[in-house]
Amino acid sequence: QVQLVESGGGLVQPGGSLRLSCTASGSIFSINAMGWYRQAPGKQRELVAAITSGAYTNYANSVKGRFTISRDSAKNTVYLQMNSLKPEDTAVYYCNFKVAVTTTPFYETDYWGQGTQVTVSS
Repeated sequence: QVQLVESGGGLVQPGGSLRLSCTASGSIFSINAMGWYRQAPGKQRELVAAITSGAYTNYANSVKGRFTISRDSAKNTVYLQMNSLKPEDTAVYYCNFKVAVTTTPFYETDYWGQGTQVTVSS
């Protein structure tokens, strides 16, 4: 019912920047929180940043001051601006939306993007 499409990953040198985006489409009634998670090889998936419908944000300590999450609710899109990238930021990044669909507007479901690889290496 809902599809999320991510873009913006790639290879970047340490200290560089990337911008990820994730857009939702389908039978959307409302989108509440949006977030970005990442998973490095051999590690559990972790929350990187999240933003509520009221634009309240939350960041992992490891990315505070370097990453910025934002949303364009009219476009059903969330962004993650990543600056001062470090090798330890290397991971597959997944977007996550908490969505109420039109057939069940009072029930929220988690939807995930397909993942985009971010590699920070010289």
